[in-house]
Amino acid sequence: MDYNPGVRPDLEAAVRSVDLRAWKTTTLEFGSETIELSVPPETEVLSMPTAAVLSDPGAAIEQALARPVAGPALGTIVREKRTAAVDLTAAIAVSDITRPVPYKGRGGLLPPLLKALREAGVRRENITLIVGTGTHRPSTAEEKAAMFGDEIARTYRVIDHDGQDYGSLTHVGRTARGTEVHVNTAFVKADVKVATGLVESHFMAGVSGGRKAVCPALVDVRTIQKFHGPDFLESPLADNLILEGNPCHEEALEVAKTVGVDFTVNVTLDRDMRLTGAFAGDLEAAHRRAYEFMKGYTAIPLEREYDIVLTHGGYSGRNHYQTAKAGCAAVRAVKPGGAVVIAADNRDREPVGSPEYRELLGRLKTLGVEGYVEMIRDPGWTFTKDQWEPEVWGRVLRKVGEEGLVYCAPRVAAAEFVRLPGRPGWDFDDGPPDRSDAETARTMVQNALRFLVAREREKGTPASVAVLREGPYGIPCPGFRPAVSKL
Repeated sequence: MDYNPGVRPDLEAAVRSVDLRAWKTTTLEFGSETIELSVPPETEVLSMPTAAVLSDPGAAIEQALARPVAGPALGTIVREKRTAAVDLTAAIAVSDITRPVPYKGRGGLLPPLLKALREAGVRRENITLIVGTGTHRPSTAEEKAAMFGDEIARTYRVIDHDGQDYGSLTHVGRTARGTEVHVNTAFVKADVKVATGLVESHFMAGVSGGRKAVCPALVDVRTIQKFHGPDFLESPLADNLILEGNPCHEEALEVAKTVGVDFTVNVTLDRDMRLTGAFAGDLEAAHRRAYEFMKGYTAIPLEREYDIVLTHGGYSGRNHYQTAKAGCAAVRAVKPGGAVVIAADNRDREPVGSPEYRELLGRLKTLGVEGYVEMIRDPGWTFTKDQWEPEVWGRVLRKVGEEGLVYCAPRVAAAEFVRLPGRPGWDFDDGPPDRSDAETARTMVQNALRFLVAREREKGTPASVAVLREGPYGIPCPGFRPAVSKL
């Protein structure tokens, strides 16, 4: 971890000019911990409506399996296959470590799903779990055990998808938008295909889950080039909680339907990652039901924009790449030219992301947002892994600029910000060495807030400040009266 002896000299006077004695206290998540902050008295907390938590998650998942939203139950699907159950193969598409899907344990998704397959006659050795990595790195053995539990990771075949290994992929057709699609062969060739996942807001596809367990999770890199290309991502409909007209959603659904998913199991979670719903059955119908349900408590009504928005990376913010989700949610609530401050527990072994991603961020930093988009649109440009994430960081920069994004991540070295968008939290760190990451992040965020309040005061008006309590999981939706609480 870096250590700065003090706030950057040209910022220090503004930071010290703000007296915190009349400020109130609030909290902000930082990974699995919580940091305490002082904020101006009129700060508003924007929070997701409370969702009812299921008292018995395991029973709810079992009931969803037995009584699908639409389509036959899993046992019926197995019986109707032409091959005897004992000889059938089954493939289950599962998420990687970047998604907080509750797979393991008593209230987890996998134990009752695997039990249902075995009770239908499918042999354990014929069941394969395929980790849908998309273009993410492969899962480690430790991560597989953490995700699925030691017993499942040890006794079932668990493999990682590789979208660049065309020897492990099968061509399944061409989409209406002209994409030639290759999908993981182990999934395509399985007699019974099951897709699982978490339905939460998604800053490109509207929501996750459902069809995304296949596309982009199990497709080839060239399909992902289209799915994550500027022709899709520059669409204003490729955004959180939007399905109708969203090109990412429509492409993913077409691919998944072409493959022929037999059965899906999706879950929804509350702000504390507790189960609120389980939805199984037909690929499209079960996913749509889950989407409609979770949207009711994920959208945060918003009646105005704020000068300063504080947020955090949430569970998914394991690295800078994933934390783009927090930035894209927060920018909905900030004024043009305002500021977004992100506390990010980038604890991944690559806290920024892949080497390709880091190099592309450098291009974004050098070329600016419009120059970057022009570069990746150029016919001579060769699609590069991870190019879409700098593009979506551009959504934040278009609204607040480089000076308006403050990224507070103790695991990301100050030197990295030569290529990262925004201003490093290290510019505001004046704490002693040998602190925890959470305490370092607290210092960064606190002093950044003081500086930004001073900046607004110079304009002659007090700063309006909002805290996004759930970080990337709650989506501010302009045009409605906000559900806020005064501190």
